[in-house]
Amino acid sequence: MKSQLKLLIEIFITFFKIGSFTFGGGYAMIPLIEKEVVENKKWVTPEEVVDVFAVAQSMPGAIAINSSTFIGYKISGKKGAIVAALGVILPSFLIITLIAIFFSKFQNAPAVEAVFSGIRPAIVGLISFSAVKVSKTSIVDRTGLILALLSIFLVVIFDVQPIFIILGGAAIGLAIYHLSPKNTSKILSNGGNKN
Repeated sequence: MKSQLKLLIEIFITFFKIGSFTFGGGYAMIPLIEKEVVENKKWVTPEEVVDVFAVAQSMPGAIAINSSTFIGYKISGKKGAIVAALGVILPSFLIITLIAIFFSKFQNAPAVEAVFSGIRPAIVGLISFSAVKVSKTSIVDRTGLILALLSIFLVVIFDVQPIFIILGGAAIGLAIYHLSPKNTSKILSNGGNKN
């Protein structure tokens, strides 16, 4: 029981830290989540965190909250999901409450504008770094590269919603799996049983 409580506290502190040091929205949390839960805590593998981000992106709600809830659940079930979500939400809630109290006095201050003009490009850099890092475990062959480039093209040129990109990628992945010669021969040798 104590070890379970200790783990829940560790999950809360980890996600509270992530929530406290992320500026610029949910996508800016991706590199921090990856660093903490993959590299530092080793709670999930690089491949699993990519899957978490894909699922979190395709669900309603903020990617940071969805990701933290999913990872918390994987680590420690329902209680883990709750404490991870609370940990990632609480810093923003507290900070926004304080800002709302004082913002009207300082919103046009040159120093505040200067801070935000520096934060925005830094966040773009963090998100870009995360995309490059995630691509190393996700794009492992020519097909993956083509799918990634096609996804970028569809989002940028045709403004296709991310859920359709993810569902399309899943369908293509499933089709490739079933059409590959190795898997086709395995399916046929098992009499159509895919197990």
